[in-house]
Amino acid sequence: MLYWAIFLIPLILMFIYASVKLVTQYERGVLFRMGKVVKVQDPGVVIVIPLVEKLERVDIRTIAHEVPAQDVITKDNVSVRVSAVVYFRVVDPVKALIEVKYYNKATSQLAQTTLRSVCGQDDLDHMLSERDAVNHKMQEILDHETEPWGVKVSRVEVKEVDLPESMQRAMARQAEAERERRAAIINAEGEMQAAAKLCEAASLIDQHPLAMQLRYLQTIREIGIAGNNNTLIPVPLEIFTKILKI
Repeated sequence: MLYWAIFLIPLILMFIYASVKLVTQYERGVLFRMGKVVKVQDPGVVIVIPLVEKLERVDIRTIAHEVPAQDVITKDNVSVRVSAVVYFRVVDPVKALIEVKYYNKATSQLAQTTLRSVCGQDDLDHMLSERDAVNHKMQEILDHETEPWGVKVSRVEVKEVDLPESMQRAMARQAEAERERRAAIINAEGEMQAAAKLCEAASLIDQHPLAMQLRYLQTIREIGIAGNNNTLIPVPLEIFTKILKI
């Protein structure tokens, strides 16, 4: 009797270990019976029949996958290296198991090819200035392609865009030339505004000669307040004209 007890206890323990499965909160379990999908198990303890049923766990948390840097030739024939980050999660555990093998790897490979394809369709300036548009376009393509796998791509972010040194120097020269052009335009606009104001002032003085005298007296007052040792007082030419006439 003792012999049978020693033999049966390990078998019972092994049977319990093989029958009782635990599905955590961030997982979903897919129960297979004789190779066919029976149902999706929620978190908790699941009892399976050994050799008849099998439980596969699927992680449903969002995965942040870093896409390695890819060599891309843009639409305007510039060679760059672009890297990105893809955020995705499983929304249908059954499809993630039976529609694709290793959905993580498949999504990663698809993200690499999509990154090269999308960046190769844009000019370098558009890819650098409209990064949000590139991210949105990649997210739409990946989400559409991974939908049959039960995977939802929620976000894509272009991480880095590495340019050749020659292109960096060219862009620096272009930026400097653009700044100089804007500065020249601003100076020209300032000169035009100053000239317009001078013309308005000359027209006003021409219409009201006494305004010139008032400006003359104000200038003398400002010179006196400045505290200079030597003061030059300008004399209007009209005085000399009147003296010469006398």
